[in-house]
Amino acid sequence: MNKQNTQSRIQMDPISNQKQYEAARRRGGRRNTSTGGASGKGRRKSSRRRGDASNQNNSETNNQRNSAPARQPSQAAARARKSSGVEIPEVISVRDLAQALRTTPIEIIKILMSYGTMATINEIIDFDTVSIVAEELGVEITRETLLEEELEEEETGPKTLRERLLAMEDPEKLQPRPPVVTVLGHVDHGKTTLLDAIRNTRVAEAESGGITQHIAAYQIMLDDRKITFLDTPGHAAFTAMRARGAQVTDIVILVVAADDGVMPQTQEAIDHARAAHVPIVVALNKIDKDNANPDRVKQQLAELGLQSEDWGGDTIVVPISAKKGEGIDILLENVLLVADVLDLRANPEGQAIGTVVESNQDRRLGNVATVLVQKGTLQKGDPLVVGHEWGRIRAMFDDRGRKLSEASPSMPVLITGLQGLPNAGDIFQVVDSDRLARQISDERKTKAKAASQVHQPKAVTLEDLYAQIQGGAIKDLNLIVKVDVQGSMEPIINSLQEISNDEVQIRVLRKAVGNITESDVMLAAASRALILGFNVNADPVATRMADEQGVDIRGYTVIYHMVEDITKALQGLLEPIYEDRELGRAEVRAVFRIRGKGKVLGCMVTDGLLKRNIDAQVLRGGREYFRGTITSLKRFQEDVPEVRVGYECGIALDGFNDPREGDIVVAIEKVRVR
Repeated sequence: MNKQNTQSRIQMDPISNQKQYEAARRRGGRRNTSTGGASGKGRRKSSRRRGDASNQNNSETNNQRNSAPARQPSQAAARARKSSGVEIPEVISVRDLAQALRTTPIEIIKILMSYGTMATINEIIDFDTVSIVAEELGVEITRETLLEEELEEEETGPKTLRERLLAMEDPEKLQPRPPVVTVLGHVDHGKTTLLDAIRNTRVAEAESGGITQHIAAYQIMLDDRKITFLDTPGHAAFTAMRARGAQVTDIVILVVAADDGVMPQTQEAIDHARAAHVPIVVALNKIDKDNANPDRVKQQLAELGLQSEDWGGDTIVVPISAKKGEGIDILLENVLLVADVLDLRANPEGQAIGTVVESNQDRRLGNVATVLVQKGTLQKGDPLVVGHEWGRIRAMFDDRGRKLSEASPSMPVLITGLQGLPNAGDIFQVVDSDRLARQISDERKTKAKAASQVHQPKAVTLEDLYAQIQGGAIKDLNLIVKVDVQGSMEPIINSLQEISNDEVQIRVLRKAVGNITESDVMLAAASRALILGFNVNADPVATRMADEQGVDIRGYTVIYHMVEDITKALQGLLEPIYEDRELGRAEVRAVFRIRGKGKVLGCMVTDGLLKRNIDAQVLRGGREYFRGTITSLKRFQEDVPEVRVGYECGIALDGFNDPREGDIVVAIEKVRVR
């Protein structure tokens, strides 16, 4: 009995097994099983008694060792072969892998050792290594991708996180959830005062200049039903934060002052809400003022496509006075009515997924983040990955500072325990362990660093528009149109709307008068839109941001050319435009005649560099004398791809038979400009 227990412990000890396996490999596959005395004579005698049988065994063992990747798997491996399509995360421990593949950790360790990889039972291995192990065991595996990577890689399908989560869930597990509401509006139109009236707290008085300085999240109760509010800044300087607030919400409350009417920031808020496909409920504030003119405001909203229900439209417009608390309950009841129509649901089971609303460093709590749960239930102690950061939740608080043990869908909470500060808008996801969270975080940081060195924007450009349409990545072509005068707007919009086809529809997210600004680029980047300018310029800040974000800005002076480019792009007929750029210059110092090759120019590179197989022009007397291709470029007797300034070289130009000393050879490179 003791002997059996001892053998069992040896078999289950991966470190002992690893040492025995390494020793066996050094001995050529033979285990030391002799029972002779201390002298080597007894062992040699025992070895001779085994004779040819031992040599045969050694040969077989060596053959097995040399062909380890093709050896016959054990019974545990055979059991693993019966399963197929096993989902494996990007990193996993040997123990967890054995459980997933229905085999033993020792079997996996043996396979890894046969490929020269020493691993313990708790070792973390990547997906590429797992693929080799699975192939040895005859198991088909698939890579389990975290939600954030799916959002980055997948170009088709639902656009919002909510829709993506619903597409992944079993409809039977979905349960009703509270709506997430974002309040947008022009500065000083009473947005913060409205939230103050809803929460019965005085937030606006404590803020600098009466303008909201950060995004916060609150949850209130109305008739035993919860509503979550996201407060985004109303000032135009915080356009990016406003756009991000609209992307994670279900319903937008647009606050418009009855005495002021629609302002530029009001129109921007409408554009962002529409780009996010979010329904709008209008709160007509300051209705108690003497100079309030609700009909004029409704007329302005109707011109922007938000026609009130009492005017025969489908937009809910609720007159309120946030300062006096009038009409607040009616507004909230209408919000719940819209939520009922949307039929908002989520799965409260499983590991939590959601979005970061804001993050900051607290002197007492350290790195903290306000997050909005959108799937599953977030619990205290959960390890999670947040964008490129990771952590384990030490504590959770609601908007009133009360400690929580768990948070359900549509609930905003403040969490602590993060190792770094995530960015607003990052996706968080709970994982199985701290080790896995740390590993994923490190890999994401490495990938982000590599991606920053080779920037590959995913924005839409006219050149690749047709390919994306054919691939199904684009169903709507989003446009932002800026013109010099209002009179040019209507013919441009009408012309663009007429070229929509069955494969793609033209959607004008914003149409306005004036130069292209930073706010336009932000909206274009968030909505994968093109910016079309007619007789306008782009601000320097907007141009720089467009280059960084990969946003395509097109400027035109003729309406026909604008429509023609869009039409050709939709049909895949838009040809790129190139221009010549001088790459380098060389002076002809001597001319040589080589039999069978014609004349070769002995040159000194005086500026830039020369490359083989590119166009070049020959200048004589300051004017172009010849244009052709550099077919040969040599340094002494060796062919070289390029020659830089300060070096001599030999050049052969295709078809150039009349070279002279003193000629200037200008290397020209074709550069794509649009």
